[in-house]
Amino acid sequence: MESRSPFKGDILRGKVALLTGGGSGIGFEISAQLGKHGASIAIMGRRKTVLDAAVSALQSQGIQAIGLEGDVRKQDDAVRVLESTIKQFGKLDILVNAAAGNFLVPAEDLSPNGFRTVMDIDSVGTFTMCHEALKYLKKGGPGKDSSSGGIIINISATLHYTASWYQIHVSAAKAAVDSITRSLALEWGTDYDIRVNGIAPGPIGDTAGVSKLAPDEIMKKSIENQPLYKLGEKWDIAMAALYLASDAGKYINGTTLVVDGGLWLSSPRRLPKEAVKQLSLAVERRSRDVGIPKSKL
Repeated sequence: MESRSPFKGDILRGKVALLTGGGSGIGFEISAQLGKHGASIAIMGRRKTVLDAAVSALQSQGIQAIGLEGDVRKQDDAVRVLESTIKQFGKLDILVNAAAGNFLVPAEDLSPNGFRTVMDIDSVGTFTMCHEALKYLKKGGPGKDSSSGGIIINISATLHYTASWYQIHVSAAKAAVDSITRSLALEWGTDYDIRVNGIAPGPIGDTAGVSKLAPDEIMKKSIENQPLYKLGEKWDIAMAALYLASDAGKYINGTTLVVDGGLWLSSPRRLPKEAVKQLSLAVERRSRDVGIPKSKL
């Protein structure tokens, strides 16, 4: 059963959103939730069958939606998709960069071409879409109200906050995405009143990423070490996107919002909690024996 949104149903009424990678997984859930809250939706992707299925699903829920074939790595595709969005809906208010590539591979086995491919999709693709969307998103751009600029949301990750096994290519790409987010927030927030933020999801259940990157037995063990002892839901990420895309987040700029239940802060417990308590009691008893005040421990 789908969780109930805490936002008003018309919070994005009249807005137009373009989402790369919006036809499946987290990207589709963001598409659906932006649409359910009033936005018209354009989805960009490379696979026509996925696009058609996504658009059909959105339209069945009463959402105005179109699908546009294109590859974020190709500037000509970016230009064409943006022009088609404007032709269909008359303006652009929100750009969500959710297209991404990922696979597990030891660094020694990763070819430079494989590294480059993920960098091109995640980081170069994100910049390309932002760069080509600028004239439509900036204050006073084609079809826009001159009072304010648009919104960019870049989907990132937490892999590069410390280090991640077998994902050097994705870690590097998402680090670049975070840097792009901050730099554009500074420049375009100042010059064009465009807010640029990111979302860094943790492990999200029922996504291709989780099933592809972590077998069931590994994921079950991983959940035991997560602060909230559960996987996130695509809905959680979509709600974060709604927050950043709406006036609720109107003073947030240049931030990457981590939505992972605190996972990136944690590490596996080396000792059971009860064992730690017993060690603590033993230390306290020894301190009393040698006259060390408890406040000095």
